[in-house]
Amino acid sequence: MTSNAIMFGGKLYAAILSGSASMFAESLHSLADMLNESLLMYGIRRSLREPDANHPYGFSSERTAWALVSGVGIFFLGGGVSLYHGISGLLVPHTLGDATVAQGVLALSLCFELVTMAYAFRAISRSAASSGMSFFDYIRRGSDPTAVQVFLEDCSAVVGIAIAGICVSLSKLLNLPFIDAFGSISIGVLLGSLAIFLVKRNIASLVESAMPLHRQKGIEAILEADPVIRQVTEIGSLHDVKTTQIGPDWVRFKAEVLFKGDEVTRRYILRNKDALTKDLERLRETKTDAELEEWLVRQGAEIITALGQEVDRIELELKAKVPEVKHCDLEM
Repeated sequence: MTSNAIMFGGKLYAAILSGSASMFAESLHSLADMLNESLLMYGIRRSLREPDANHPYGFSSERTAWALVSGVGIFFLGGGVSLYHGISGLLVPHTLGDATVAQGVLALSLCFELVTMAYAFRAISRSAASSGMSFFDYIRRGSDPTAVQVFLEDCSAVVGIAIAGICVSLSKLLNLPFIDAFGSISIGVLLGSLAIFLVKRNIASLVESAMPLHRQKGIEAILEADPVIRQVTEIGSLHDVKTTQIGPDWVRFKAEVLFKGDEVTRRYILRNKDALTKDLERLRETKTDAELEEWLVRQGAEIITALGQEVDRIELELKAKVPEVKHCDLEM
């Protein structure tokens, strides 16, 4: 954000000095990037708040919501003003002043943008690899809108600088002002196109969607390997499986599970041998149907409690093995 503020100041100074429409468009581009990153930072801070009673699944969606605001407001504003300034330059041609400063500022800006783009590229590559997605798939539908938006900003900045540099140089060399105005229009179209892509992407992210199928199948395999879950080849062990991608690295998993009653009971017996020995003695001492019924109710309640403990254990182990599963609901 600091580098964008510096570049905005330098480009605006060069635009005033040279009278270049392309440089003015590039200064707006840097201003848009700076404001965009401010909104993204605000969205990240809000998304990290702890869940509360009114928001039990947290605030992860705010990251995407503020990214959407950024795409709608800033890029359309920057693109619209750049288009307007470029069209005005075509209708009212102007003579380009000294372009040396403008070319120097663009060269320095290009160095800044290439460095930040390389960092963003590496970050997205790591996220894509951990999600089991290709780089371009992650750009289209990855779970973290912030990293994708920053990377696309940097890409558009590099392209914008190239457009401005070429148009300013050709306009000055050939003494054709319309080339400079065309550069401003091109940058406006670039910003508008990026805005449309980001808006569509962020709207799609706000609509709840399932996690990638191969990762869901991985979770199902972990559950089906648990000894207390019944293995039924014909109909499967899990039913009505649903996943929801709530935010970056934040998934809700829900499934109906067939449990092995005998295995649950066997584990309960192993954990409570001493208590069951005493219960067996009480059973031998029962003399009435009421006493027998009371003993059976107590044992049934203990088995149900043991089943609940097994469900809690499975959920905790699943969250430990797949950290992105923050909420797990297993039903019988």
